[in-house]
Amino acid sequence: MKNLISTIKKGSLVVAVLTSLIGNAKETTLLKDKMLIEKTALTLNNVKAGNVLTIKDLDGIILYKELIKMSGTYKKGFDLTALPNGDYFFEVDKDLEIQTIPFTVTNNIVFLNKDKETTTFKPYVKKVNDLVYVTKLAPKKEAMTISIYSYNNSEELIHTEKVEGTQTIEKVYKLQKGDYRIVFKTEDKEFTEFINN
Repeated sequence: MKNLISTIKKGSLVVAVLTSLIGNAKETTLLKDKMLIEKTALTLNNVKAGNVLTIKDLDGIILYKELIKMSGTYKKGFDLTALPNGDYFFEVDKDLEIQTIPFTVTNNIVFLNKDKETTTFKPYVKKVNDLVYVTKLAPKKEAMTISIYSYNNSEELIHTEKVEGTQTIEKVYKLQKGDYRIVFKTEDKEFTEFINN
């Protein structure tokens, strides 16, 4: 009988120790998972060296900026949990497009809004002699306003127009000798090109 009671006590002790170890193991696992969740993994395909990655708030204030150093696939983890509650976005400025990936921070939890990811195509400007060619992709037929300023002695608006309703914007301007600034406004973004003719 003493052997039976001793075996039961030893068995109970083993069960208690195992329960304690398993309980601690679960807490450790949860802690490790929580640490992994704190990092938001960002993967970008088809980037080029020289592209710029920024994190901005809705007011356009830059919170982080990085010049991408290698072409190909970019991967990095960001701890965004310390940001105040609100809406933010990653912005990747490429040669002819800007990719925007919005995210929301709520009570130290980050939610990527992949379904609201957008791409804005930039205007492309090419000068040949006294002609300036402007092209831009507009897949959703988004409007673009083009304003040309001459700034030989003082800046003066010499031409403005709004182009809309087409998926491919193509314009040609003949400019006299001088210095010009061309401002493009599309999808709440502004691009500026300087021309010395």
